[in-house]
Amino acid sequence: MSTFEDHRGLLTGVAYRILGTVTDAEDVVQEAWLRWSGVDETTVADPKAYLVRITSRLAIDRLRWAKSRRESYVGPWLPEPISTAPDVAEHAELADSVEFALLVVLETLSPLERAVFVLREAFDLPFSEIAEVIGRAEPATRQLARRARDHVQEKRPRFDVDRGERRRITERFIRASTSGDLDGLIELLSTDVTLVSDGGGKARSPLRALTGAANVTRFMTSIVTPGGIAKFMASIGVSDLVTLSYDLANVNGAPAIVASAAGRVVTVISLLVTDGKIDTIYLIANPDKITHLNVPS
Repeated sequence: MSTFEDHRGLLTGVAYRILGTVTDAEDVVQEAWLRWSGVDETTVADPKAYLVRITSRLAIDRLRWAKSRRESYVGPWLPEPISTAPDVAEHAELADSVEFALLVVLETLSPLERAVFVLREAFDLPFSEIAEVIGRAEPATRQLARRARDHVQEKRPRFDVDRGERRRITERFIRASTSGDLDGLIELLSTDVTLVSDGGGKARSPLRALTGAANVTRFMTSIVTPGGIAKFMASIGVSDLVTLSYDLANVNGAPAIVASAAGRVVTVISLLVTDGKIDTIYLIANPDKITHLNVPS
């Protein structure tokens, strides 16, 4: 295996955490490979550090470009979900660094703050190396890291349930939603629950966040009715005669609901649980963000 392939997984992980999108991360890693292919390896003392530096710089540049595009995005913008192995929860630091709620908070940081936070908190790079990546003095880099960490700690949702309990609540949510069990659904939701849906203007979904148990319950039960399913399927170009199935899968280090039809994933739902209640629901239906996911077996 080549030096680059030895580190491809690491580089993809760095790029994805900085960018929040799989497609952009893959493009960045491909560009890093092109640059690496033109380098004389014998002149590079530390290939891993060199490749992380190239990838991080490319990701920062791509994020600056992407942020300007997201200003005209139709409806709320959410990160692209990624499949994670079932045992990823055994490695808390790995699972936490791709947790959907964290990626949403990272969207509120500047590109430099996000890169510094990711490289320091997720990959534990020394400040001297991070400073070289972003082209800043080390004291300024430490200040950026402190500001980013404080911001994330302030905005990041608080979790007080383990992943096993979160999985059980997610399973109950699937059953209540798909069976039209209003009482069962309301029982699971906090009174001020928020639902954020990303259809990107390509899939039928709310263009604004829904708040309150009554509004969220009404929406969740409406989309699983025959009429609601038909309208959604039509919006993504799938016949309403195709069966829609709901499965539990490991997404971004946590259990999530994956809806699929006609051999492809059509919706991913991630739940945030606090005090035993669901307080945030992220629903990703934009086909561009979920076509890379496999239908759960």
